[in-house]
Amino acid sequence: MLDKKKNIKWGNITWLLLSMAIIILLNIIASFVFTRFDLTAEKRYSLAPATKKLLKKLDDVVFFKVYLYGDLPPGFQRLSNETREMLDEFRAYSENIQYEFVNPSENPNAKDRNDAYRLLVERGLQPTDLRVNDKGASSQRIIFPGAMVSYHGKEIPIQLLMAQLQQDPNKVLNNSIQSLEYNLASAIKNLTTAIKPRIAIIEGQGELDQAETFDMQTALSEFYNVDRIRINNKINSLSLRIKSDSSKDILINKYRAIIIAKPTKPFDERDKFLIDQFIMRGGKVLWLIDPVFASMDSLQKYNATMGIPNDINLEDMLFNYGVRLNINLVQDLNALPIPIKTGQVGNQPQFEYFKWYFFPVLIPSINHPVVNGLNAIKTEFISTLDTVAANGVKKTFLLETSPYARSINAPVLIDLEIMQKQPDERLFSNGPMPVAVLLEGEFTSSFLFRIPPELADNPSLGYRSKSKPTKMIVIADGDIAKNQFHFSQGYVLPLGYDQYTKQTFGNRDLVLNVVNYLCDDSGLISVRSRELKLRMLDSAKIAKQRLFWQLFNLLLPVLVIILFGVAKYRFRLRNYARPVRKIQS
Repeated sequence: MLDKKKNIKWGNITWLLLSMAIIILLNIIASFVFTRFDLTAEKRYSLAPATKKLLKKLDDVVFFKVYLYGDLPPGFQRLSNETREMLDEFRAYSENIQYEFVNPSENPNAKDRNDAYRLLVERGLQPTDLRVNDKGASSQRIIFPGAMVSYHGKEIPIQLLMAQLQQDPNKVLNNSIQSLEYNLASAIKNLTTAIKPRIAIIEGQGELDQAETFDMQTALSEFYNVDRIRINNKINSLSLRIKSDSSKDILINKYRAIIIAKPTKPFDERDKFLIDQFIMRGGKVLWLIDPVFASMDSLQKYNATMGIPNDINLEDMLFNYGVRLNINLVQDLNALPIPIKTGQVGNQPQFEYFKWYFFPVLIPSINHPVVNGLNAIKTEFISTLDTVAANGVKKTFLLETSPYARSINAPVLIDLEIMQKQPDERLFSNGPMPVAVLLEGEFTSSFLFRIPPELADNPSLGYRSKSKPTKMIVIADGDIAKNQFHFSQGYVLPLGYDQYTKQTFGNRDLVLNVVNYLCDDSGLISVRSRELKLRMLDSAKIAKQRLFWQLFNLLLPVLVIILFGVAKYRFRLRNYARPVRKIQS
């Protein structure tokens, strides 16, 4: 009996020592091999490979000062918690990620608090003004759902809450959480990039001028060195000549991408050839083209104008690359209202706002990194487009009209009187219709078998008939990139802001996303396509069954503990109780 107990004792000691050895060995292995396990269905806590690579390359501290903190409504508290968890994920891959959460409203002095608010706005953070109802009492609260990110003395703001018109607040919150990884990682990339890529805005064919694209250029300048150039038949406008390993001169592109924004004059064949060869060498292009010319200036004077075809001599190139711009204008019931003079009271004109069906508001609904989670897009006199066969080219539609839209072929009479009539919804049933497309792949030169004679005998051009893998985006509206000017003081307004409705649309973010997608070689932009499922509780059922679930959550744990105690007592009573022996006298 003693030997048996001794064997059991040594067996337990052996298992204890073996378990300790295994634990120590696993810790030693873990110190050399880093891994994490994400058991969520949508891999909510798994960073993209591009993000991990970016974090592992950090050579110094990137500091996040997050202002979404304090006594927050539940939705904003969730966004704050998700931001903290995402930063913790970043820290798991880099010790150079540091953060601090700050409540900008904690100062009890109203003047000091307002001064702090003003300083944050000057640094680029946008506040959210909320009316909060708490137990029947209503209060006004200012929240800054954003952060300042600093690195090596440089600092940039990021907005954590995405603005989205005509969207449910819960969906806006979910989209903001979906975009956290990209927004935080993109800020790190922006700050740590030593040499910015070069891009160019093309001039010379009546494109939008520098004032009209001022805010677009300002936004792009945070990530790129932006030039404005005229091609003017010059080979060196888009390319550089360098010596190759074989001592031969070769042409390389000077720019990662070019933007052609609303040309109104025809391109000549030599400039088209230089753009074509820029694409063949792997260059990217953002085409912002108006197939139909229409102007609000004439409408303001005469209440009517004509929309006429805009001949810019690019149709053959774009058709060859895989897209056809249709010579029409879109009318959409989901449109931007514009002010119309309806009367005069004394010396003051009276205005009312009416939906202008030629200014569709596009709600991005396609799950693609360029448009996923974007705010509504403001357009002016937009047209439709179609794709055509092009070998080796993949086409993806990015933006569409609403289902309640139609197209009218040009030439078309544009008359303000249409706003005074109730629209026949049966006529507006041709949507959704595509208005923007992404083309990716290897393109065939538009000048195959038809090089201009003056260029055919010039071997120094290094003509290519097939492109390197590249991509371009075509949008059938040039005004998407055009900023407004303050109607009385004339200063530039942010791209996407409409001074009449006081609404900010997603045009600025769209242009940034498009150029980032075209120029991004790291794959970071693909993070924007991730989707987190929105699992919302039934608010009506919660209100109706609130007391039941409160009692359920309060009493069930207590009941479980009591039942466990009773069961344990009965078990011990049955197994360990000794029978009582009677003592005989």
